[in-house]
Amino acid sequence: MIEIQQLVKRFGSKAALDGISLQIEKGSVFGLVGSNGAGKSTLLRVLAGVYRPDGGSVLMDEEPPYENSGMKNRIFFVSDYPYFLPKSTLQEMASLYRRVYAHWSEDRYQALCRTFGLDIHGRIQNFSKGMQRQAALILALSTQPDYLLLDEIFDGLDPVVRQLLKKLLADEVALREMTVIIASHNLRELEDVCDHVGFLHRGGVLMEQELDSLRLGIHKIQAVFQHLPTAEQLSGLDIVRWDTRGSLVSMVVRGEDEQIQAELEKWNPVFCESLPLTLEEVFISEMEAAGYDIDNILS
Repeated sequence: MIEIQQLVKRFGSKAALDGISLQIEKGSVFGLVGSNGAGKSTLLRVLAGVYRPDGGSVLMDEEPPYENSGMKNRIFFVSDYPYFLPKSTLQEMASLYRRVYAHWSEDRYQALCRTFGLDIHGRIQNFSKGMQRQAALILALSTQPDYLLLDEIFDGLDPVVRQLLKKLLADEVALREMTVIIASHNLRELEDVCDHVGFLHRGGVLMEQELDSLRLGIHKIQAVFQHLPTAEQLSGLDIVRWDTRGSLVSMVVRGEDEQIQAELEKWNPVFCESLPLTLEEVFISEMEAAGYDIDNILS
């Protein structure tokens, strides 16, 4: 289990993480979502023991990761720009990690090399961006980490490899209860693989929730009325977003679907339906509800 309490990390006068508190259960796949500069990569580096916290605490199985070689042996961090030794091959990197990581699995390494089909004797610096990420994933999974930290891992991967990665992560979580944290702007990919998600903005946690509960608690409603009510007249609803086009109303509403439908029925809608929201739509709605200009944030 990962326990983060009032975590602060500063760079000069700027707080990249400003009092973050999170709890991530063992064996979960946790998605970190956030605007540019929200602190996602910084948080991963603190968890990996690369950065020392300036305030608060980070405990992984009740141990801090910073300057803790035993804990770091159980963690693998794949950064946005994976690092490899200059002019090294995949086989040479494997030889290094084989000596460093106590739980290195040679069988796993050989199987992953066959699965991805990379040239293990070719220089990694000559690989494409996507192939370098595949090399990093082969090495990461071969160390059999308890905690796998991935920063923008889907970037540069083709659709087939993306699906393969999702399957590999699901298998590792199911077989070994590995905990995975993925920071990404690709909300569509996170939606398929994560069971929990945390929204970060300006160094703080905007919200954190189980993905299924998050989807159940917010709804996109489309309705047509003969006599169109205003948003103020629907004061019994927790409306996050409201748009009208003629007699058609599109709204995003928090709450139970049955209660929402019951409130709208009071206005005798000609047509009314509830539609599922994508993770991206949930993210945008929550950011707007918090008072942020989503157009500026995502630009």
